[in-house]
Amino acid sequence: MEQVRASLEERQVAIYLGAIAIGALAGFSVPEAGALEAAISPALAFMLFVTFLQVPLSELGSALRNTRFLVALLATNFVVMPLFTALLLQLLPDEPMLRLAVLFVLLTPCVDYVVTFTHLGRGDARLLLAATPALLLLQMMMLPVYLRVLLGGDASGLVHPEPFIHAFLWLIAVPLLLAAVFQLWATRSAAPKRASAALGLLPVPATALVLFLVMAAVMPQIGKAADAALTAAPIYLAYAVMAPVLGWLVARGVRLDPGGARAVAFSAATRNSLVILPLAFAVPGGVPLVPAVVVTQTIIELMSELVYVHWIPRLSAKPAT
Repeated sequence: MEQVRASLEERQVAIYLGAIAIGALAGFSVPEAGALEAAISPALAFMLFVTFLQVPLSELGSALRNTRFLVALLATNFVVMPLFTALLLQLLPDEPMLRLAVLFVLLTPCVDYVVTFTHLGRGDARLLLAATPALLLLQMMMLPVYLRVLLGGDASGLVHPEPFIHAFLWLIAVPLLLAAVFQLWATRSAAPKRASAALGLLPVPATALVLFLVMAAVMPQIGKAADAALTAAPIYLAYAVMAPVLGWLVARGVRLDPGGARAVAFSAATRNSLVILPLAFAVPGGVPLVPAVVVTQTIIELMSELVYVHWIPRLSAKPAT
């Protein structure tokens, strides 16, 4: 079983690229992607459940006491990345809806599949998992502030808490609770230990399923607002290149260990597009432009993650002396 797991992780890039390609083809061939869109959240919740099973949840308490990591993570996501995003915004045309869509997604750090990619990229997923409530609450509070500063007062009223609360409950709290119960059960019986070993084979296939569903569901939106999506794409590419570097530099500045530094780099680069998507659809007069621009970032980010899981582990993030 361990050999199968190692083989899957070895071939994960090819598996993910295949899932993305098949999903993109399916998106163009399926006229109505509503059913696929509805399947994303359950698939994401399952992916996170099998990922959480691989993380020793009993150690989350000690992770929360790692103030150095929290300082690096929060400074990166709520100071450094917003400043970098504000610089990138100057490269966009002065079109309010386009700018709003880009800000929606680049100002909100991911709280779901970033844990999976951090785990696959040999970052400290335990630390990142422990920090997800803080990331979620702070982005709920700070997004209206950032929008007010960068776009003016009217834009800040477009942010609603419901998608964030829904994401926290169903994509973080429920899978985390189930994983904790399963891990506790596994300490008392042999059967759940065997089941846990079997579930340990699933993070890569589950991630591939999510990539397929996301691509299949979002490709029709891209087609409806292709010009806006193409305008935003270079901004997202610049962000994808620079974000992990900036996160890693912040982590180096506070002398994090390699696992913690990689986790900060993944968090800096990975945005909350799946949670933001309901906000994008709710913007008055924003469909299809705002959702299309948001999901363009999702596509670029997913492709980038395949590079990150091989490149970020090579970062020599030794603590500064």
